[in-house]
Amino acid sequence: MLELKFVRNNPDIVGRALISRNMGTELIDSLLEYDAAWRECLIEGDDLKHKRNVVTREIAQLKKENKDAASRINEMQGINSRIKELDDKIRDYKSKINEIMLSIPNIPSETTPVGKDENDNPVVRVVGEPREFTFTPKPHWEIGESLDILDFERAAKISGQGFAVYKGMGAKLERALINFMLDVHTRQGYLEVFPPVLINEKAMTGTGQLPKFKDDMYGCTDGFYLAPTAEVPVTNLFMDEYMENLPVFLTAYTACFRREAGKHGQDTRGIIRNHQFNKVELVKFVMPETSYEELEKLTLDAEEILKLLKLPYRVVSLCTGDLGFSAAKTYDLEVWVPTQEKYREISSCSNFDNFQARRANIRYRTPEGPQFVHTLNGSGLAVGRTVVAILENYQREDGSVEIPEVLRPYMGGAEEIRKVCH
Repeated sequence: MLELKFVRNNPDIVGRALISRNMGTELIDSLLEYDAAWRECLIEGDDLKHKRNVVTREIAQLKKENKDAASRINEMQGINSRIKELDDKIRDYKSKINEIMLSIPNIPSETTPVGKDENDNPVVRVVGEPREFTFTPKPHWEIGESLDILDFERAAKISGQGFAVYKGMGAKLERALINFMLDVHTRQGYLEVFPPVLINEKAMTGTGQLPKFKDDMYGCTDGFYLAPTAEVPVTNLFMDEYMENLPVFLTAYTACFRREAGKHGQDTRGIIRNHQFNKVELVKFVMPETSYEELEKLTLDAEEILKLLKLPYRVVSLCTGDLGFSAAKTYDLEVWVPTQEKYREISSCSNFDNFQARRANIRYRTPEGPQFVHTLNGSGLAVGRTVVAILENYQREDGSVEIPEVLRPYMGGAEEIRKVCH
């Protein structure tokens, strides 16, 4: 969330930021209109309340002197009526202002490249070389079904399209990756937490999921939502708090839930885009002066998983038109998917400046007074997409899949996945 005073005093800056995000300036125009009307009502209301105090004293004095106070009483009634009318307007304008403020995205960092869409995202670095196959590689869903480690038919039977059942070595691989990622990240200095996945509306608003992305999330009874990412519960651990001993680094595994699966007809097969998936998240709370340095470090921490798994990937810097709602700057990690012959997102690492902290009221104390922390997060990594990358990049011509060496201790020492005949 931006500061209202900043938007009021810098409409051109905010307007240019919205235009760079492929948006119009209607939100700013409406906000300034409501803000001006709100402040006019506040001024008039304060003047009338002062006048009411004066008239109240005059009425008391007239009654004390046994003089006729009828005209002053009538005046008081008119003042009270107008004050009530203004108070109603003030509440209405304030509600509209808050609604608009919650809908204005973050201002991109000066180092965020300007562009319209993903085609304008510059490549920062490429790590590893895509494997040259001596046979035609199979897509991950064919591999998973032929090895009997992924079952989409039974998942559809119990839940519907956009779900998967992991079986045998497939389930073990998913669990191994979660434990492996958490072990790596805790060694990097992150404290592991295991938060709830039922999230209330206030927390969802705090990180920017509400109100903009309500239709992408699963709402439950009693005002809860299923977590779309561990970013939400982990960042909101410090909601309405003053933080001590910054920086604070946290990592967490959660199941994640999103309604967007298969959107625009993309990735309707397999496990790249499912309604339910697992993810290990990295979250940082830092002071403003170090946040962009910490973004570089966080990105490298997420990259370390791909390096250890020896998966080819690249890092791109998201342009303004492709930037997430709450982010000021984002690096996407994209892993190579052989059958698609392109890199696919497997992690987004973002600096939100104080945008989320302002919404969630997360502060720290300074000699100059309270300040909002800067928050950062990144996937370390999306587990299902890591399974996709392993199945496709490590597949063999005979249909088996080699297990990356660093994962073998987590897989009971197994070196490969082969179909087991029951």
